[in-house]
Amino acid sequence: MKKYLLLPLALSCSLYAGGYKIPEVSTNGVALSAANIAHGHGADAAYYNPANMVFMDDGQNIEADLIYIGLDPVNYKGTVTGSTQVYDIDAKSEDFFIPSLHYVSPKIGENNVRIGFSMVVPGGLSKRWSDSPAVDKAEEFTLEVIELNPTLAIPITDKLAFAFGFRVIISSGVVKSASAVSRDMTGDSIDMGYNLALSYKPTKNLEFGATYRSKVDLSVEGNAKLYSPTSLVYDGGASVTVPLPAFATLAVAYTFETETTVEFVYEKTMWSAYKSLDFNYAGNIGNLAPYFDNPIAKNWHDSNAYRVGITQEFDGFTLMGGAVYDETPIPDETLSFELPDSDAFSVSLGGRYQYNENINIGLSALYSMRDTRIVSNADLQGEFSNSNVLIISAGLAYKF
Repeated sequence: MKKYLLLPLALSCSLYAGGYKIPEVSTNGVALSAANIAHGHGADAAYYNPANMVFMDDGQNIEADLIYIGLDPVNYKGTVTGSTQVYDIDAKSEDFFIPSLHYVSPKIGENNVRIGFSMVVPGGLSKRWSDSPAVDKAEEFTLEVIELNPTLAIPITDKLAFAFGFRVIISSGVVKSASAVSRDMTGDSIDMGYNLALSYKPTKNLEFGATYRSKVDLSVEGNAKLYSPTSLVYDGGASVTVPLPAFATLAVAYTFETETTVEFVYEKTMWSAYKSLDFNYAGNIGNLAPYFDNPIAKNWHDSNAYRVGITQEFDGFTLMGGAVYDETPIPDETLSFELPDSDAFSVSLGGRYQYNENINIGLSALYSMRDTRIVSNADLQGEFSNSNVLIISAGLAYKF
């Protein structure tokens, strides 16, 4: 039996992107499958590409969104090492409501710089099982992450802008297992990183965007209770460091005379930073050391996502749609119950209505269809299926 992380980690999720990363953090982001890097001109530009704030109309922009995420009950059919029994078990279906907030300031000073701020949930993990053998390793794996992201955008020329910001990551998590030797762990952390962005608009119709978000190591600290078959063996401090990986995007958008904008985004996430999972304890855990104190190899690899978004402007109404193919970073040899990830193809649709001069209302949805994942490694021989995800977002934007 192995020791498993407080949450295999960091922002973004078994919820829907590859690994535990959540790219869709606004109503427009959901509608466009996060293909709004080059052509983003709403308040959520403060997060997706803050350099675009320079090219927005003057005035203050604020948007509040509420995002629903529904996880289908993942199914596992197969065997586990050491047993000939064929299992057919389901994880629990789960529902979440995630808020986000975005703000863009008016132009400031002679240089017309702009300040932005976003509060988002850029990642997380939640997977709960109620049947053996999954509960032996992953009765519950939950990671909650909030990012506070202040940004500053500076015009370089009338066609080029640069932005930078700081990532303040607040995380908390729970890991539970229920076997002969079991554990109940909780922890939290506050960690820092940065982000950079460029926006280049050589013509009225053509736009380019590039962004980079740094890796943030989540230095999770908390309490662990470890049990032998007969007693509580350890109740004390525990810590682990896990990466929220860096990622970069390159985007191009073109607006046709019909006021139709098509945007393509290439995104690379540096998941190879997640090499192993290793807990540290403040005291001696006795005879449970072989179960909970050996490093677990992860050996994730960098992954790619390919996004396309289409925006059609009408008089007082905007229609949006998108699609994304997202690769999983998890190799077959380390795939397990806590994060049974696979490649995914997602489609999305949404719209915004200009209620009056100041108020704009949006609604969008995304459906992520994840591939059936065949697994054959040292622990499992079988397949994971039915890991699809539904996302619905509603947003209210105000300009003043």
